[in-house]
Amino acid sequence: MNSMPDLSELQRFDTPTICNAIELFEVRSPAAGYMSREITACFPALAPMVGYAVTTTFRSSAPASKSDVDPNLSFRQLESFADLPGPAVVVFEDLDHPPAGATFGDGMCLTYKTFGAAGLITSGAARDLDNVRKLDFPCFSHGTMSGHGFCHFESLNIPVQVGGLMINPGDLLHGDCNGVVTIPIEIAADVPYACEQFLKHEATVLDRLHAGKTDLSGHQRALQEMSRRLNDLKVELQNRLNS
Repeated sequence: MNSMPDLSELQRFDTPTICNAIELFEVRSPAAGYMSREITACFPALAPMVGYAVTTTFRSSAPASKSDVDPNLSFRQLESFADLPGPAVVVFEDLDHPPAGATFGDGMCLTYKTFGAAGLITSGAARDLDNVRKLDFPCFSHGTMSGHGFCHFESLNIPVQVGGLMINPGDLLHGDCNGVVTIPIEIAADVPYACEQFLKHEATVLDRLHAGKTDLSGHQRALQEMSRRLNDLKVELQNRLNS
């Protein structure tokens, strides 16, 4: 179960389906692993974002201290993309509460996209949204702000808190219009299969409802059948995880 995941396969599914599939493995609580509603997609119509976290802390309320901040941090951030097994998702924790300036704009996003990143997430604010939208570069933020303040990076590739979720360097992330979720790497290669199977079994109920040809007893039987199939799938996936 430790083979590398196919990110293009993970990108076929939305984040709620990814969450439903992860639950079947029972590797964490169903109430864990996804960001809170504070973090929303700047461009909800874009396809799902999938990639590996490069984490950075950010501040814009005051100028950077020359003695404490590495002026080459932004370049080392870009260099760290090469250490990942796939495309980077740049994750910022804004250390100002509330944010004093926007974390990103079009120039930063164009740079990240050019160097192969799959998207960006910040607990702070966004700006230049019309220009960034043209880049087809998924971004997630906690609102918007017109100015950037004294924007600077403070640290690189350390655990960060974004949307109530701890993100570690290298975590596998999936995000779309529904939000952002982490995918445990030990199950990631099997999550697309779990998604496919979940959707197939869910259709046992949904297809009847869409057709408008069900009654209460038929609906109850369909729910029971879906539950039975999902329980069988859960056993199958957990056996694969433990084999």
